[in-house]
Order: sequence, then C-alpha cells, then structure tokens
Amino acid sequence: MRLQAHDLGWRLLSGVTLDVPPGSMVGLLGPNGSGKSSLLRVLGGLQRPDAGRVTLDGTDRARIPRRVLARRTAMVTQHPPSDVDMTVLDVLLLGRIPHRPLLAAVSAADLDRAESALADAGLRGLGSRPWTSLSGGERQRAAIARALVQEPDVLLLDEPTNHLDIRHQLDLLEDLSRAPITVVVALHDLALAARYCDRLVLLDGGRVVAAGTPPEVLTPARIAQVFAVAAEVTTDDDGHCQVRIRRTAPRPGV
Repeated sequence: MRLQAHDLGWRLLSGVTLDVPPGSMVGLLGPNGSGKSSLLRVLGGLQRPDAGRVTLDGTDRARIPRRVLARRTAMVTQHPPSDVDMTVLDVLLLGRIPHRPLLAAVSAADLDRAESALADAGLRGLGSRPWTSLSGGERQRAAIARALVQEPDVLLLDEPTNHLDIRHQLDLLEDLSRAPITVVVALHDLALAARYCDRLVLLDGGRVVAAGTPPEVLTPARIAQVFAVAAEVTTDDDGHCQVRIRRTAPRPGV
C-alpha cells in the first residue's frame, strides 16, 4: 500500500511531503524536536493536520471508514501504556477486533495468531501475565506484536528500539525489513537506519531536509549540518551504507 503525505502542516511540521512506496521500509531521522513523532501521529490519524492531507493508495485517509483504516494501518507509539489492567494475551487480541464482526467472540484462529506473535517476539509463555508486570523492553516487544496481529498493510512505529537490548533491536529491524508490508519507522540510530531502511526522510525544524536512499541522505556534510557531529560514511561489501560517528562538530555558522 502506498502511503503519501501532501504538504502537511501541524504544530512544528511545515510543508512536509513524502511518498512511501508499497512494501518499503522508510526511516524518519532527525534530532530531538525535529518533528518525527508529530509526523507519525498525523500519518497514523492520531492528529488531524492543520494543512495538507494523507492518502492511502491515492484515497484521502479522512474519507476512509475508521473500521477499514483499523484493518489497513497500525501504529506503535514511543511509550506504550504501562497501566493496562489486562493480560498480555488479551492486549494482543485487541489487534484482532477490526477483523471480527461486531460482538463476535475471539476465535481459535485469533488465539493462534496472538500466540504465534508472542513467540515471534520472544515472549512465549507470557500471555497469561498481567501487562503491568512486563519490563519496558518486554512491553515494547509485546506492543509491536499486537500491531502485527492486526495484520496491517501499513505499520507506523515511533522509536521502537527504545528499551530494547542490542540483540532485540537487530532482530526487530531485520524482521521489519523483511515483512511484506509498508513500514515507516522513526529512529535515532543513524547506523541502524542506514543498514535496514530502503529509504530515509531527514527532518529538521519540522521540515524535510532530504529524502532518498541512505547514501543519498546520509552524507557527512548533511550529518554535520543537522546533528552537529562528524561522521564517516562508507559502503560495506554487501552494498549497505555504513555510518560511523567520529566526534561532535559545531553546526555551520556557530
């Protein structure tokens, strides 16, 4: 499914336009306060833009029925709720609601999908645990599993590697890069974004500074300009862009 933003404006965001091809994984990059979370909230329909519009396969998302949208898009926020009075399995089963008739009971297929998602997230056997008993990393992985149980065409994630150790960061991004869905993910780690994303959108001050493939976006000059660090950008034997931060550097003109 093709996700597009057309000249969006909301709070910090100003004139943001982007095109996410079907089946691609697009990373949103930028320093704190650059507008990554705001953009995801507008793309996910959590906020209505003051200007511009968001389309799914050319249709304005504001014209798509909410139940249909719930089957087509899913979002994982930066800080999943911690005070939910439900079991882990029941939280995951919320992702199946858009696929069931109103008032229909949970099916055996729904249970199988939820249990399978828990196993894939490395949380096998935790379904009966209270949601509040999970650690921050476990809760993050369970929240992503719930979104995948929803079987969306478009998955939006805001800093999903927060609270995850290195192994689970790599596992998550590897799985997302192979998933047959459209993914938009906000990340802080330039090296991970360069390694796993097909395309990148670099934000600064609520505007798009650059968009394109990792080598096109992550040039040493642009990294220094936006992040105020010196970086070495190379290509590995598999053709993947590699970013190595060398040291802090003053912003141009400072």
